[in-house]
Amino acid sequence: MPSTTTARRMRAGRSSPLFVGIAVTAVAAVLLATGALTGGGPSTIAPAPVGTGFGPTTGGADGVARRLSALQARVKAAPADYTAWASLGLAYVERAKVSADPAFYPKAQGAAERSLSINTSDNFAAYAALAALALSRHDFAGARDLAQAGLAVNPANAMLYGALGDAHTQLGNYGEAFDAIQRMADISPDTSSLARVSYTWELRGDTAQATAYMQRALDDATSNADRAFARYYLGELALSAGDAAGALRHYEAGLRTDPSYTRLLEGKAKAHAALGRTDEAVEEYRQAVERLPEPAFLLQFGELLQSLGRTAEADEQYRLFTTVADLFTRNGAALDVEAALFHADHGDAAEALRVAEAGIRNRAFVDMADAYAWALHVNNRHAEALVWSDKARALGGRNASFSFHGGMIKLALGDRDGGRADLRLALDTNPHFSPLWAPVARQVLDAQVLDAQVLDA
Repeated sequence: MPSTTTARRMRAGRSSPLFVGIAVTAVAAVLLATGALTGGGPSTIAPAPVGTGFGPTTGGADGVARRLSALQARVKAAPADYTAWASLGLAYVERAKVSADPAFYPKAQGAAERSLSINTSDNFAAYAALAALALSRHDFAGARDLAQAGLAVNPANAMLYGALGDAHTQLGNYGEAFDAIQRMADISPDTSSLARVSYTWELRGDTAQATAYMQRALDDATSNADRAFARYYLGELALSAGDAAGALRHYEAGLRTDPSYTRLLEGKAKAHAALGRTDEAVEEYRQAVERLPEPAFLLQFGELLQSLGRTAEADEQYRLFTTVADLFTRNGAALDVEAALFHADHGDAAEALRVAEAGIRNRAFVDMADAYAWALHVNNRHAEALVWSDKARALGGRNASFSFHGGMIKLALGDRDGGRADLRLALDTNPHFSPLWAPVARQVLDAQVLDAQVLDA
């Protein structure tokens, strides 16, 4: 049986939530359609096909590059076009999303603030850009305030309701979040809003409803980017419910639609790892992190390599994780959940707690509550950890990682029955929730059964 210390260092692989920190709306595409980029001057922005917190990137990386070029030319030719400046700010955040390069965040801020300096009276586009940037930097209170400022100007804008819903979700204000998302869906029932509705059901543990709404998001998709986005999250829902084969079918279908959507490649890697096809998983992770070195991808890849005994390669991914995390921090982005869990699981308990304490002050979302619980646990503060573990699961979401953490915390407190129940729930929810930690859950359960049999004898 793994020692208590060893088990505390181990983290369950987490299902990816629909909220993606580095994600934005494709407002620039809408502006192009309305004439703001073609010399027609500032124009009213129609509700975009995707929303301001997470969503497909219109046209992929190449499309973002083309929009950036067009917008840069536009603001050079018409420096008073505040709408184009706002669009440029959003395009820079999109560029950060598709490249995992937060160096674009200061550029986004400069462009959006330039827009607002030109028009301070009714410039809701600038507020949308600044809200998208704040979401990407994990400044959720700031994103909420900026979205509300934009809605004060344009109270019927779906994009801004999406940003508001995303911000409230991450702040743990779930009632306000669900209201904003419903308002977004009422105004614009498209892929972006339906995906958010899906996530509200996932958070509450209703996978069937979540899947039904995400299928509607796919059915209503009007572009390959939207279809790839919906396929990815249908795959995530299937994978989090333990259906690795079904998840793989979604990821592969998405890649046939849009081969440039790197998250689908990362999804394939997770599905192949769950199915025991580890050679394919390693190669797909390698390609994914080369294209998009997001901290979460690097951590997942490192843990897969570690599970295979390839420790030197795993350590290289962990070093890359710390390098990329530092880059995000230096560009104003707060890495909280991933950084807290990384340090908790890979050796620096004090740093895990420092990061988690800062994170929970700014982001009371379920993922952050779980990370804070785990950081408290590895620092031997188990009773406090259990309080936060319970908060992480209070909405009813079915997350195998949360259950694993809760089970280990309860065992550390001497609650044998509660701990075993949570570990069984983790494996029942998704028997392949992590190549590292699912086997640990099984080992701990087997050892607990043996201990119980010895005591009974």
